[in-house]
Amino acid sequence: MSQPNENDRPREGDLPEPAGDQESSTGAGFSQKDYHHPAAGWGAAKAVGQVLLKQGEIVAGVRAILTMNHENGGFDCPGCAWPDDRKGLRMDICENGIKHVTWEMTKKRTTRQFFAAHTVSELLGWSSFALENEGRLTEPMAYNAATDHYEPISWENAMSLIGRHLGALPSPNRASFYTSGRLSNEATFLYQLFAREFGTNNLPDCSNMCHEASGRALTAAIGSGKGTVDLVDWQKADAIFVVGVNAATNAPRMLTTLVDGVKQRGLKIVHINPLVEVAATSAITPHEIPDMLLFRATPTSALILQPRIAGDMAVMRGIAKHLLEAARTDSKAIDSVFIEHHTAGFEDYRAACEAITWAELEHQSGVPVDKIRAAAEIYREARSCILSWCLGVSQQDFAVDTIREIVNVLLLRGNVGREGAGPCPIRGHSNVQGNRTCGIDHRPSEAWLARLDAACGIISPREHGLDTVQTITALHRGDVDVFIGMGGNFAAATPDRDFTYEALRRCKLTVHVSTKLNRSHLVHGREALILPCLGRTEKDLQRSGPQKITVEDSMSMVHLSVGRNDPASPHLRSESAIVAGIARATLPNSRTPWEEYVADYDRIRDKMGEAISGFEEFNRRVRQPLGFRLRQPARELVFRTDTGRANFSAAALPDVVPPRGKLVLSTMRSHDQFNTTVYSDNDRYRGVKNLRTLLLMNEDDMRERALEEFSLIDITSYAKDGSTRRVNDFRAVRYNIPKGCASGYMPELNVLCPIGDFSPQSDQPLMKHMIIQVAAARVTDTKAATRDGIA
Repeated sequence: MSQPNENDRPREGDLPEPAGDQESSTGAGFSQKDYHHPAAGWGAAKAVGQVLLKQGEIVAGVRAILTMNHENGGFDCPGCAWPDDRKGLRMDICENGIKHVTWEMTKKRTTRQFFAAHTVSELLGWSSFALENEGRLTEPMAYNAATDHYEPISWENAMSLIGRHLGALPSPNRASFYTSGRLSNEATFLYQLFAREFGTNNLPDCSNMCHEASGRALTAAIGSGKGTVDLVDWQKADAIFVVGVNAATNAPRMLTTLVDGVKQRGLKIVHINPLVEVAATSAITPHEIPDMLLFRATPTSALILQPRIAGDMAVMRGIAKHLLEAARTDSKAIDSVFIEHHTAGFEDYRAACEAITWAELEHQSGVPVDKIRAAAEIYREARSCILSWCLGVSQQDFAVDTIREIVNVLLLRGNVGREGAGPCPIRGHSNVQGNRTCGIDHRPSEAWLARLDAACGIISPREHGLDTVQTITALHRGDVDVFIGMGGNFAAATPDRDFTYEALRRCKLTVHVSTKLNRSHLVHGREALILPCLGRTEKDLQRSGPQKITVEDSMSMVHLSVGRNDPASPHLRSESAIVAGIARATLPNSRTPWEEYVADYDRIRDKMGEAISGFEEFNRRVRQPLGFRLRQPARELVFRTDTGRANFSAAALPDVVPPRGKLVLSTMRSHDQFNTTVYSDNDRYRGVKNLRTLLLMNEDDMRERALEEFSLIDITSYAKDGSTRRVNDFRAVRYNIPKGCASGYMPELNVLCPIGDFSPQSDQPLMKHMIIQVAAARVTDTKAATRDGIA
């Protein structure tokens, strides 16, 4: 069993938790050397081999590689939500997807003997890596406060405990039902159905922290909360803008589309990101054998812009200003016919663009005017263009305005509703989009609820529920007594560690449905349950036989996924079975046929076809090759907005320049990480080895603070209400990042994000838009630091 190093134990005011990899947290030297190789290629191939060896899953791992993301019998990668290839690619995989799958397929088990040997208080000192590295959970466990241990509990008793707690609540709104993106469409539908039959819309989810801004912006602009493009559009676009996306790590299969586009039709790619990530340089896709053998890399950018953090809106308005100036002499610079017939608010938007000066755009964006104009010219010359973005945009304070500005730029040239063009939010978690489609929404529309009620024979509550931040504050106030987490690692993923921990510990009952042990199980209520579930790769055998689930990808394709591996334990249950068990224990007189739904998932899908628009004839359509695509009205130039048209936004440009002496912090994932799951302390593409408690800084910012490479530093964040939060003894690392900006890893730096600092436009916590101050650590660093690490 992994044992935590003494240095890994958390200290007050220090790291939110120990650093990741126990194997590299015991004194090995750390370093940072810039990575100069292509994305993917032999680096990825080597990493995959090492992962398979380390997990001891050579045969099963290779088998999984050959069935992952395949139609007709394959399973959907539980990692990112990038669409599956539509041309029969047999190696539609990526390094990080394989890491995620083999992490799930490990032979290691977290048994009752493990829990008997370790108290919860002791386990709190373990790193996230060490906790998950114990392996798969094997049976339900209940917390015993008298012994500070988790102990075995039967499924029946676990369900009864949940039912008693929920049934005793004075109001259904004193419970909150959280969802992580991995949940299947079928389990999602049952989960929200149970919550609403129980009587609450308290359905927070990970989207509240990730792409809530995207949904709100797109709904206001084009009448749909999703992007309009599909993978075919990506394969036909003349230009693609990749904004606030670390593609090689967070959506690696995107590289295939980008590389193929450059090689086959001269695709122009513009990357806009404060960090120059490796996907913006060059790539070799491993399934292209000749390229691998010849070390033949393909350039993956025509232009790279490095705006300051939150400077993206100014860049986009600059592109729009350039187009409008060009239109004075070139009638084709903008699509006047499209604007006239399909949009509203253009004149106000044009006035806003004319009113802003180029000097102000350069100041707010941090990008020279000539670079903005160069990007605008690439856009102008493209017959069709896709503008894509991810959390680098959506987790900003003014994210809704920024995403609407992205749509503004698309509307200027009619790049909505035609082939090879449109807006495209990049979802970073498998089926996170399907969760929202299938009902995980704390603010459901009346039309959605009315159709659900008619199909299922229930009366859903109409009062809006709690989102993620609101759930935490309600827990802290004592207004929520029961918290159920369906997947994920809520305590680690959320902002303001200390506040969130206090909130969860005030709960009467916390329940987590998980595959592995994580920090959320250790930050628990007075009573607590860990319920182990099947993984995406595993067989789901119910009364009628083997079951299939469905997921929705980032571009609205719905398709089947079939697990092929034996379950890690005979005591695991599917997520659908767990939801149904909780529902029956809580609502014993419910007329909903929970047991029949679990016996045959086709019955769930039949009911979904009645309840959800776009899912008609669900069972037939999802069995078609590649499944089916949900209709996007805006793609057909049908805009379900208040004007019946696509709406321009003339929002004022915000001031995003940090106050004097302070920096703007954006959190990030390492390449050896998936969300809160940390596989090691390395970050290959950023050249980091054996170090996670770091802050990437501009060289001038370091010099102004008299910091050397790897100096120990204290980082203090400043909330909007004037309060501060601090972490100590991080390392300053010199990096190519704009002056006034800094970046470091989540979840280690989530402690700095105040619970009250969320965007008023999206209600998202500002994980990528924190104001910080950096100073040399109060304790002198006695070790000699070099560029290559610690001597």
